[in-house]
Amino acid sequence: MNRKLIRTTLAEVKGREPHHPKERAEGAPRPMHRPGGAGPSQSRDASSASSAAALGRKKIPQSETNAEIFYYKKQMDAHTLMVIVLVDGEEVEGTIEWYDRSALKINRRGAPNIMLLKHNIKYMFKAEDRNGGGSSESGD
Repeated sequence: MNRKLIRTTLAEVKGREPHHPKERAEGAPRPMHRPGGAGPSQSRDASSASSAAALGRKKIPQSETNAEIFYYKKQMDAHTLMVIVLVDGEEVEGTIEWYDRSALKINRRGAPNIMLLKHNIKYMFKAEDRNGGGSSESGD
């Protein structure tokens, strides 16, 4: 016996069932709309296939960019003296020892090493760029 595949539009589906996002998030069973028709496994397969197609169009942005990774690696390899300005205005000067998704470890001269959380960093720059490109030190 041949059965015709019935495809409904999104508007028809939304019109038929009440909107209960909390119940679905908690794992409540979905109401079946095809009495005597396809079983739960077939309707679940069809809905997962359509949602997978929708997910294929939208991609989650990367948590880290390649530019950020390249910049940190370049400064670490060269042991470049960096100035890191924090959100509260404090400046930390040192070289980047290591980094991860949420933190930087900074080696400082004449002060203990410090680990800075990235969300507290406003911006950073090379210490040699502080005085217009030269690393000249002024005396008192």
